[in-house]
Amino acid sequence: MDWISGIQRALNYIEEHLADELEVSEIAAQAACSGYYFQRIFGILCGITLGEYIRFRRLTLAGSELADGARVIDVALKYGYDSPESFSRAFQRFHGIPPSDARKREARLRTFSRLTVQITLKGGNLMDYKIVEREEFCVLEKVEPQSIHDGTNMNTIPAFWDCCKADGTIRTLLAGREGARLYGTCYGDTLGSAKTFDYGIGTECAADTIPPEGFRVKTIPARTWAVFSCTGAMPLAIQRLWHQICSEFFTTSDWQPTYEFDIEVYPAGDMLSPDYHSEIWVAVKRS
Repeated sequence: MDWISGIQRALNYIEEHLADELEVSEIAAQAACSGYYFQRIFGILCGITLGEYIRFRRLTLAGSELADGARVIDVALKYGYDSPESFSRAFQRFHGIPPSDARKREARLRTFSRLTVQITLKGGNLMDYKIVEREEFCVLEKVEPQSIHDGTNMNTIPAFWDCCKADGTIRTLLAGREGARLYGTCYGDTLGSAKTFDYGIGTECAADTIPPEGFRVKTIPARTWAVFSCTGAMPLAIQRLWHQICSEFFTTSDWQPTYEFDIEVYPAGDMLSPDYHSEIWVAVKRS
C-alpha cells in the first residue's frame, strides 16, 4: 500500500465510524502502520492531533443534527460523551454557543470539514538526502515508554531529554566516546493495540558493551535508510524537515517508510546555532 492511499483509507475509516468508538490502532491499521507512526504523520501533515480532528468532526456533525431537531442527550450519547454536561462543555468550546441554542433558527455554528488527501504542486524546495545500506549496529541507550494518546509525546519527549541532561544520562552516554553523536530513536513497530511506544536516547556502542544500571544495549538490524541532512537551530529546523519529509519526499518518492523506527542524530555542537548540522534517519523500502 502506498503512502497516499494508506492515509486516505484511514481518513475514510474515521469518517465512517465517527459515531463508534474509534481506536488509534484500528485507524492506523488502515494505513498499515503503528498507532504511533500514524499519529505522528497526521500531526506533521495536518497541524492538529488525530484526537482533535476526530473531536472537531464529531462536534461539526453534532451541530448539524441539533439544528435539524435532534435531542441533546441523543446526540451526546451518539458521539461518545458520558453525559449531556460533558457534551455541552465541549460543544460550547467549539461552537461558541450551548447545544440548546443550536436548535434555534439562524443559530451560528462552526464547521470543520472532512480531510482528503490531495497532491498539489508548490514551489520547489531543496532537500538533501541519501539512501544508505547499513549493517546492524548497536546503541547504548536509556529508554522511556511514551503515550500515543492525542499527541502528548510532543511534550513528554522533550521533557525526557531535559531529564537526561539534568540527571547525568548524557554525560554517561558520551563518557570516553570522543566525537560520539547522540541518537533520539523512536521505536514505532508495534502494529497491535499498544498504547505506548519506546523512545530511546543513546549513542552507538560495541556489541559487547555492558550497560550501566538503567540503560540497555539495543541492536538495530540491517536496513536501508533514507538519511536527510538538517541545518539550523533546534528544534525548529528539524520540525520543518520532518514536515518536508512527510509532505514532499514520501508523497512523491519511490521509497516508503517501513514504520519500524527512525533516528534523529545530534552531533556535538551548539544546537541553537543557525549553522548546527543534524540528521534524520528513516528506515525505508521500495514502494
